[in-house]
Amino acid sequence: MQKIKELRNNGGLSQEQVAKAIGVSRPTYTSIESGKQELSLDEAKKLATLFGIGVDELSSGNISNLQKYKQMIITFLRMNVSSDGKIPKTKLAKLLYLADFAWFYEHLESMSGMQYRKIAYGPVPDVFFRALDELESDGKINIDHKNENGKECFLVSELASNKNEKIQTISVEEKSLMKKIAGKWKNKKTQEIVNFTHNQLPYSLCRENELIPYELITQEDPGLVY
Repeated sequence: MQKIKELRNNGGLSQEQVAKAIGVSRPTYTSIESGKQELSLDEAKKLATLFGIGVDELSSGNISNLQKYKQMIITFLRMNVSSDGKIPKTKLAKLLYLADFAWFYEHLESMSGMQYRKIAYGPVPDVFFRALDELESDGKINIDHKNENGKECFLVSELASNKNEKIQTISVEEKSLMKKIAGKWKNKKTQEIVNFTHNQLPYSLCRENELIPYELITQEDPGLVY
């Protein structure tokens, strides 16, 4: 599989190192990488973990850009979506989804390459929570835990010490679209954006826990893309 070879080379790993990480011999791994032998589910999970991607991404060959996704998070946090600079985690997930799918609507490719899954609270990529955890661990964001009317709420904000970090992976055109999305949903309640994304074609046409095809957004009414 060419994509596995690319991931291995990008990570600076030898075939021997990858083979050891997934528990197979080097000859077996060589056969896997050349496409002569299929991966078992367990091996695929270990490979996905090693490369920091989802199993679905590994099998499809559509690899997302986690670094860019993280910078999209920071970009939204800097756009004054709320008066106090704190965005509820669920609302932030929806803003990211709208940015990726709206970009696809206009350019037939997403910003981050993330694959979004239909879950009860809306469309979200499997690595969303990992991205937040890593940003928090790296001292870039803060996540406040709050209890409102008996419900636990998580509020995300950028730490002051990270304000000078330059955003290098997002183009001027991409940032412009994100700014339009942020402006539309500024100070709106989380439930409003949840309802909006739930009513869109991509979410409504998919089954629970199914990956949402980007192509579905091209069938949406232009005024309902974000």
